[in-house]
Amino acid sequence: MDTIRALIADDEAHLRDYLESQLKTVWPELRVVAHAANGLEALRMTDEEAPDVVFLDIRMPGLTGLDVAARLVDGPKPPHIVFVTAYDQYAVDAFEHSAVDYLLKPASLERLEKTVAKLKARLKPAAAAEGAVPAAALQALLAQLAAGGVAAAVPAPAPAAAPLQWIRASHGEETRLIPIDEVIYFQSNDKYTSVFVAEGESLIRTPISKLREQLDEQQFWQIHRSVIVAARHVAGTRQDFRGRLMVQLKGRPEQLVVSRNYVDLFRGM
Repeated sequence: MDTIRALIADDEAHLRDYLESQLKTVWPELRVVAHAANGLEALRMTDEEAPDVVFLDIRMPGLTGLDVAARLVDGPKPPHIVFVTAYDQYAVDAFEHSAVDYLLKPASLERLEKTVAKLKARLKPAAAAEGAVPAAALQALLAQLAAGGVAAAVPAPAPAAAPLQWIRASHGEETRLIPIDEVIYFQSNDKYTSVFVAEGESLIRTPISKLREQLDEQQFWQIHRSVIVAARHVAGTRQDFRGRLMVQLKGRPEQLVVSRNYVDLFRGM
């Protein structure tokens, strides 16, 4: 198979870089030939670079990812399109039942591996000759999304209450993009908030009071004015010799104090 070329379109540079770094891990032979920060740039770069695959953020200023896809599908040789989204369950449901793939931000390696496997199958010479993803399939999907009101709603900003999908944090001299699913707990630390993941501790400047407003309260529990813990990492609770309720974490030695204001969370455990 010849070298496969790809374009990544997203209006947030760090998310473009993050997706490219993930792709290098699961598909090292893929060559990312261009980045685009908006829909018009995506169209221009697609015309100039003729990528085989285009990763399209759905929500971009100007032309949306859906607008770009609608124009690309009318071209003489449409690229394979993977939509990237952080929103809209209706759109996700539609993608699930279509020939077109999608990724939820930030893309996990496991999910990206499935997308790459689909793309490789479609890019095989025999599949390409047969039209593995015919233009009609993409056109039908775009029509379905538009009929559901998705296309009209795309330019609107995400709701303020939408839960965080990732955390941009400092780790030494590096800045890391941490998927929210990898966070074990947050802890207030003087002027910073510490973000604990399996690989260690990073720092963000967001106060824990503001952070709480951006987290899914079903997935993250505040157990102290300075601590928020991911519910899936809670192994159980116990009382220490002072009578304080302590949260025990799965596979970690540290135990977190539950303040009296939050003890009710653990009634019955």
